[in-house]
Amino acid sequence: MPKDPLRRELLTWEDVDMLIDILLGQLREAGPFDGLIMITRGGIIPGGMLCEALDIQHVLTAAVRFAPGLEDQPLAAWPEFLQFPADDLIEGRRLLIVDDVWGSGRTSTAVSGRVEAGGGLPSTCVLHFNPYRTLFKKTQPDYYAAVTDAWIVYPWEIDRGTDNIAAGPPGVHN
Repeated sequence: MPKDPLRRELLTWEDVDMLIDILLGQLREAGPFDGLIMITRGGIIPGGMLCEALDIQHVLTAAVRFAPGLEDQPLAAWPEFLQFPADDLIEGRRLLIVDDVWGSGRTSTAVSGRVEAGGGLPSTCVLHFNPYRTLFKKTQPDYYAAVTDAWIVYPWEIDRGTDNIAAGPPGVHN
C-alpha cells in the first residue's frame, strides 16, 4: 500500500458540509460531549462547525509541534505542546478532539494522551482518515467521515496554493 499520497484532492465547501453531516450522525449517536478541543490549525474550522451543530459550549484549543529532522524515526519525535488547556478545564470531561485529517496520527494521539493524563475522557474525530500513512496500526480515529489515500486540500487552504501544501514532507498533515 502506498505511504505517500499519489494524488491531491481539492475539496469544496459543499464537500466539507457533507463530511460534517456524516460526522454529526456518528457523534449524535455516541451521546453528548462535555467539550471540544480543536487542534490548530487544521481542526479550527471543522471543530467550529461541529461545536455549533452539537451545541458544545466548552471549546478549547491545542497546538502541537514535532521536531523536524526525525522523519526516519517519526515515533521517536517527542511532541511540543505550544498551547494546551489546563488540567482543571479537561478533568472529568468527555472531550471531542477535532482535527482535519489523520495522516501519521501523531498529533491526534499526542493530544488524546495528554487529555487522558489530565483526567479527561478523549475521543478523536477527523474529516479524513488515511490508513495508508498512519504510524499506529492498532489505533485509528474514533470518528471519521471518509477514508482516503490522497493529499486532501481543504477550501480554507486554497489561498496558500496547492503546490505549497504538497511541497512539504508527507508528515506535514499529522
